[in-house]
Formats: sequence, structure tokens, C-alpha cells
Amino acid sequence: MARANAATFSARAEFETETATSRTPIGDLSATRFQRQLILPLTVVLAAICLSVFGVHDAIESRKAVYESAVDEIDMVATGLKAEINLLARKNETGLPTFTPRVFAHGREIYLANESGVVISHMPKRDVSGANLQDVMGTTQPLTFFADTAGAMQITMADGREALAAVRTLDAPYGQLALIQPMRDVYAAWRMDVLRGALLIIGFLALIALGARAYLREFTQRSEAEEARAGLRQRFDAALARGRCGLWDWDIARGRIYWSSSMYDILGLEQTEEFLSFGDVNALMHPEDGDLQAMAEMLAASQSNALDHAFRMRNAKGEWLWIRARAEIMRQGAQANPHLVGIAVDISDQKTLIERTATADMRLRDAIETISEAFVLWDADNRLVMCNSKFQSLHNLPADAAISGTPYADLMAAGSSPNIQAQIPLGARPVSGARTYEARLTDGRWLQINERRTKDGGYVSVGTDISKLKIHEERLLDSERRLMATIADLRKSRQTLETQAQQLADLAEKYLEQKAEAETANRAKSEFLANMSHELRTPLNAIIGFAEMMEHETFGALGCAKYVDYSSHIRESGQHLLGVISDVLDMSRLESGKVTLHPERFEIDSAVSRAIEALRLAAEEKNIKLEAESLPNTKVFADHNAIEKVLVSLLRNSVKFTPEGGRISLRSRVDDDELVLYVEDTGVGIAPEILPKLGRPFAQVDSPLENGNKGSGLGLAIARSLIELHGGALTLRSSLGAGTIVRIRLPINMARPAQSDLRVAS
Repeated sequence: MARANAATFSARAEFETETATSRTPIGDLSATRFQRQLILPLTVVLAAICLSVFGVHDAIESRKAVYESAVDEIDMVATGLKAEINLLARKNETGLPTFTPRVFAHGREIYLANESGVVISHMPKRDVSGANLQDVMGTTQPLTFFADTAGAMQITMADGREALAAVRTLDAPYGQLALIQPMRDVYAAWRMDVLRGALLIIGFLALIALGARAYLREFTQRSEAEEARAGLRQRFDAALARGRCGLWDWDIARGRIYWSSSMYDILGLEQTEEFLSFGDVNALMHPEDGDLQAMAEMLAASQSNALDHAFRMRNAKGEWLWIRARAEIMRQGAQANPHLVGIAVDISDQKTLIERTATADMRLRDAIETISEAFVLWDADNRLVMCNSKFQSLHNLPADAAISGTPYADLMAAGSSPNIQAQIPLGARPVSGARTYEARLTDGRWLQINERRTKDGGYVSVGTDISKLKIHEERLLDSERRLMATIADLRKSRQTLETQAQQLADLAEKYLEQKAEAETANRAKSEFLANMSHELRTPLNAIIGFAEMMEHETFGALGCAKYVDYSSHIRESGQHLLGVISDVLDMSRLESGKVTLHPERFEIDSAVSRAIEALRLAAEEKNIKLEAESLPNTKVFADHNAIEKVLVSLLRNSVKFTPEGGRISLRSRVDDDELVLYVEDTGVGIAPEILPKLGRPFAQVDSPLENGNKGSGLGLAIARSLIELHGGALTLRSSLGAGTIVRIRLPINMARPAQSDLRVAS
């Protein structure tokens, strides 16, 4: 502790002796270092840019001057050469004048052409004899055309070289003189001057850069040292802040107190001054926890050099924080003022935790007291930790005996253990040191006791009164015995039912066999009827035909009028029998599934009109009014012949059973996606008890009809079957003496499946 306080005091002394620069935060030091490191390079860069701009500008200006000087010199030399050559021509002297070496300085060339433009001489020597001057200089240049008036200019030679050239027109026998200087030779000296200037600038900038680098190195080292010192202080403050600690340095003699920045952070205060007075600190302390003066007097009275005190201080939000201060009196030198140096730690969380622990302990005791079980907890030394009143009542303990820390032997001696009549272990132990068992007391009660070792070596025991559960358990056992007896009875009943089920299975198998035999017989009947119908129709056709011939006396008179009447009866009976046979044949085909529909889209009025026409003559013979309501432009997708046959069959029945002077109507309606047809008559009607039999094959009215008509009973069955094949339905409604209404519901597009049974309404 003394070494820690001494180190703290040394850190505080170093803090007071730091320069203003060392107090600068690391962020500010980094910014200053960055600024200083940036200024010098910027200065060097600006100097380099200025020198470079000056050098480039000077090079450009000197290049212009060199170009202008070369142009003037070329023009002047070309004019001089023209004068010399013209002088020789006027003197009729052959050959060329002797040119001084200065004329060919800087790579100049001279081309001399005759009046035809052919080059006759070139200096310095070059094999261009026979070439045209314009071809040598390039066809796009204007000098050979304008000559003296063009002066000197920059051109591109035929061989691709850039050059300064001047052309002069000479006297006969010469044509033109061309003086040419390549541009690389024009700027040769200028390039050397520019190179020397650039090297000079680069050398100067290199010296500046070396000086700047040395300065930056020294500045960087000094800045790193400053940052290291500032970082050390910042880490020190960060460590204090992380530990919720504050550094205190109390100059007792002067009454001044120094706080570290972490102390201000704990209280949420803003640091305005370096030192605080006693009054400033006392204003923040809780009045019940004393003040600084009392602490100083307490420290002096105790004749101790150390202080360890907990108190409350108000933070910036007005909240009270618990602070624990630990400090020690230190002196530097015999004559130095004493300083109380130490740390202050925020212990608010610890205080809060202690309060919460006390509250939780109180709540736990209340919860244990309210449970219905006897509860007791022992520590690792077998001493009482806590128990509830149920445990005290079970062991007959006085109220003042259950004190925390009482040894087990003393506590049990103060009371009496319950008398256990029987003890039943419950299962295996889940973990070592734990067991669960049931105990029956002498007073008849049952207890379930759970005992278990705690993690700290203690022992917890919970006893639950299960007397009611035991009573329920006995009742359940009795119910189980009765249930087992019932199950035995049910098992016997089940065996009886299985026997009956086997018998029913045998009966079902026999039924299936008989059903298969009946279906086979039915198919044989249908096939027999179909064969017999074919066999009977052949002679009947002959009988009907011969009867018609005899009735009409085709081959001569029969000799007696009675014979003609007999022939008529023979024909009518044959036709009736042929109709019955045809119905039987159609019914057998429908039952055997050999009828195939051929649907097509047609207007329903066409089928209605044809059915009406087929029965009109028979209706007129009985003076029956036959009428139909049309439904124009209504088409249905169905088998035309089948629908017409159904309508004819229904109308024939109506004509047959309607007395003279009656009325028969055929109406059509459209209901959503269905076509509804009504065949209504004013016939004799059908009795309610007979109505359900109609529509079945060979079903007839049992009692004789008034008009004596009795058919095969297949017409309505055939009509029903054909309608159901279309996915429709046929319904009858009739009453005695009022007539009959047959309703047909037919899908317009055969979209629905066929109906299995005839729907009949009374």
C-alpha cells in the first residue's frame, strides 16, 4: 500500500512539473506534429514548383528566341548566298563560290537546282543528283513556289525531317537555291542550356530536401517523446477511469486538494481549476457522513498515517454515490508540508449489491415460510442456515431455538423428532449425497422427504405432506382392480365379437358369391333378350309386311271384308309387338353398356319439332291438343337422336294415357348452364304408391288402366338411362285425375357426370 501511494505521489509530482506541451492531449500533439511535418514538405514542394515554373518559362522563352534567331539567320545567309551566286552568273563564271564553314554551321545544307528544278549540287556532299528540288523538300511546302517572298519557315522534308528552310530564285543558268537547317540542330544548343538549368535546379532542391529531412527527423523524435509522455499520463488516467478510481492529493497545511480527471469523470463534473478547496469538496459530501475537517481530526487523533473511510458524494445529476477513500500521509523532506495522497473508489455498485442481497435474502425467507413443505438448510459444518415454521412444527421446536448457526445436535436436542412407522425409498439416487423416500408417521400422516447436498457442501431437506395423495393412490389402486376386472369382461366380449365378425365375413363372402352369380345371370338374361329380340324381329317384319299387303289387297281381293279387317289387326299387333321387342333390345343394350353417344351441337327446337310431328297424327285421332313452346337460337351439345327418342317416348306415353279432348304441352327453359324440358299432360295421372316404381325396367301400373293400354314398361326406363348418360336427370310429378309432368334437366355441354338413380317427386 505504501509503495502504491508513493508511486501515486510521484506521478502527481511529475504531473505538476510537466510543461504546457506535455499537458496537451495526444490528439492535439498528433495534430501539431502533423502540421509541422506538413509545413516543411509543403514549403519544399512550393519552392520546387516555383523553380520548375521559372525554369520552364525561361526554357520556353529561350526556345522562342532561338527559333526567331535561327529564322533571321537562315533568311540572311540565303540572301547572301543568292547575291554571290548571281554575281558569278553575271560574270559568266562557271562553278560555285567558295563558302565559309560558318555557312554550314549547325547542320545547314545547301541545294542548288537548275531552271528545270533539278538539283545539280548539294553541300555538304550528298547523292541527290537528278532529283527534283520540290521532291526533296516535300510537295506540300510553298517555298519552291513563293521563293523570296516566302522568307524562312519551318517545313517537313520529303524524308520526314522537320527543318527550317529558305528558297531564293537565282539568275540563269541557275534556277533556285535552298538553304535548309534540321530542327534538331536548331535547338541543339538550347537543349544543352535547358539540361544544365534543370540539373542546377535539381541539385538545389536536393540540398533543400536533405536539410528538411534532417529537421523533420529531429522534430519527429522530439514529438514521439512528447507523445510517449502524454500517452503514459493518458493510460494512467484511463486505468483510473476504468477502475472507477480517482487520485486525491490533499495538501493539509494549505487546504488544497488535487483531483485527477478520472475523479471528475466519476462525479460527472467539469474540471475548471487545477485545485479544489475544502469548502468545494465539503459541499459535495453527504452531511451524515462527516466532512474533511472531521476526517483530519480523526486522522490526527488516531495517531495513524493511513485513512480508510467510506462516504457519499453528490454527482452532477444530484445523485449520491458511495466513495471509499484510501490514503496515506506523505512528506518530501523534513520541512515539507504533509500531503494525504491516495485513491477514491466508486463503491456504489457494491452498496447496491449489498442492499439487493439483503432484500433478496428477506424475500427468500418469506418465500420459504409461505411454502407448504417443511424446509431446512444446513451448511457444510452441519449448522443451521435457515428453516421455516413447518419444520419447527414437525420437530416440536420452540420459536427461539431456530437461530442461524445453531449446530444440528443442539437444535435436535431442543425438540423431538417425529416417530416414523414405515420408510419407503423411491427409486435410485440421481446424484451422490441425495435421496428421496416416503415416511409414515405414527399419527397416520405420510411425508415425502427429499434430501440433497448443496454445491458448497451443505445439506437441504424438504418434507412434503402427501397424506391426501396416498388416499388418492389407494383409491386409484382399487379403481385399477375394478378396471382389470372390467377389461377381463371386455376381453371375453371381444372374443365373442370376433367370432360374430368371422361369421359376418363368411356371410359377406357368400353374399358376394351370390351377387356375382346374380350379375352373371343378369348378363345372361340381357344377352338372351338381345338374341331373342333379334330372332323375333325377323319373322315379325315378315308378318307385318304380309299383313300390309293383304290389307291393301296388293295381289287381288281377299273375297271378304272381314279378312281386310283381320289383316289390319294383324299389322297393328305386329307393330306393337315389334315396338316392345325394340324396347327390350334397347334396354338390354343400355344395361350392358353397349350404347355409345354421338354428341353434336344442334338447336333444341329441331328435336322438339320432330318429336311433335311424330306424335301429331296419333294425338289428332284422339282429339288431343298437342302444343310446344319454342326456344329459338338455343343450342345444346348432345346426341340428337337420343334426345329426340326421349321426347318421342315421353310424348307417346302422354298420348296413350290422356283421354280424348285432353291437352299435351312441351316447354323448354334455360336455367344457368342447364336446359330444362317439361312434358305436361292432362291424363289420368299416377297414384302416389305406384309413382316410385316407374322408371325401372319392366315396371308397370299394376291396376288396369281405363283405356286398356298396357305397355312393356321400358319407355320411361330407356328415357331415364339416355338422359343420365348425358349427365342429366329425369323427374316425375303426378296425381290421379290431374295429369303428369315430366321434367328433364340436361347440361348444355355434357359437363356433369351421369346420375345413378332416377329422381322422382310426388
